[in-house]
Amino acid sequence: MSETIEEAVKRASEKWQSSFNRRDSRGCSLCYEEYALMVASPLGSFKGRDAIQAFWQKLIEGGFTDVTYVDPKIEVIDDRTAILSADWTMNKAKGLITKELWIIQPDGTALLQEDYFEAHS
Repeated sequence: MSETIEEAVKRASEKWQSSFNRRDSRGCSLCYEEYALMVASPLGSFKGRDAIQAFWQKLIEGGFTDVTYVDPKIEVIDDRTAILSADWTMNKAKGLITKELWIIQPDGTALLQEDYFEAHS
């Protein structure tokens, strides 16, 4: 079962990265559960898809692009939950994903419930 969860998280994470690199903030936000929490240190905390979409839209409008996850690790917690961590880079910043909490939905896809990351210029 853990391979299925890992694959769902990998696919969902790649979907988020692809949306960001296409400059699609709506696509990014749809990778989160409706009431997800995102904590972007030192930039702030954002609760819910609308706030999260606004955050990504502002970054995209600021010219940030080309996000890449470096050495991602997926830890399966149980039959519905996994945590992804990684370093990340993009054209204007880099940082660390300390915890992406992915939850398997009834349709088998994964959505982010919590997203904690650090950004450095």
